[in-house]
Amino acid sequence: MNEEPYIPNSQNMTLLRAVVNADPNAEKTVNRSIAMATENALMAEIGPSGSISDIDNQTSTEISLYTVRSGDTLSEIAELFDVSINTILWANNLDRKSTIKEGQTLIILPISGIRHTVKKGETIRGIVLKYKADLNEVLVYNDLSLDSIIKAGDIVMVPDAEPTALQTSVASKANTNTSINNASGPSYLGYYMRPISGGKKSQGIHGHNGVDLAAPVGTPIYASASGTVIANMTGGWNGGYGNYVIISHANGTQTLYSHNSVNLVSVGQRVEKGDTIAKIGMTGKTTGPHVHFEIRGAKNPF
Repeated sequence: MNEEPYIPNSQNMTLLRAVVNADPNAEKTVNRSIAMATENALMAEIGPSGSISDIDNQTSTEISLYTVRSGDTLSEIAELFDVSINTILWANNLDRKSTIKEGQTLIILPISGIRHTVKKGETIRGIVLKYKADLNEVLVYNDLSLDSIIKAGDIVMVPDAEPTALQTSVASKANTNTSINNASGPSYLGYYMRPISGGKKSQGIHGHNGVDLAAPVGTPIYASASGTVIANMTGGWNGGYGNYVIISHANGTQTLYSHNSVNLVSVGQRVEKGDTIAKIGMTGKTTGPHVHFEIRGAKNPF
């Protein structure tokens, strides 16, 4: 990517590299490589579990932050980034009754999941069972209840769902010559350090160019490279990431550290390579204590 390295500062840090307009309707043809959101980003995203949700679309490699302007509405922001309103609500621990305020920072984190078209005779419980999903999450995300009636042709989003065997097979064929892990970026030899001491790699490259490094709960997590903290999410599912931290680096890349038991940094804080930023936990979607570590915009050497 031929562009000048992005160096955050206290004034533009919250904007990251997203195009932020005082009027979200002023320009709908946002440069997707800058805005870090793609068409149908919800369905196209591959999250920490490596779920394939739409094999026909490629995803962006970065997370966008948006600072709410006076008069903004969730529907306008969702349209600007080409995601659903629920994508924004779910990623920011908001609900339909929540109000957004001027100056508030929203994380535009396209959530991994399956876009399911309802077939005749299907029920919410049956769809949830099919994808081995969480019933409550599906109900909340789609503004449904167990008494809601769904009909053939309706669309139900299944957050963080695993693809069926058939979808996985088709996806594998469709991606024969294309990386689905966004792992083909530049290599910065020696730039990143392993984010924990000891432990073991429990899963190789998956999701957004991430690896899982397993270690006991409470193990310190270190900043893989120097930079500025641009996101510090605690509490909630957060697209399967649980508690997570994102750091923006001077070379234009981002690193993400998730499933943390506790985050020890704050947004806007400058951290140096090797600083302790969090501790390993089991928040979000995880079957054991580990840190899911992603490098967005460069090869992951771990």
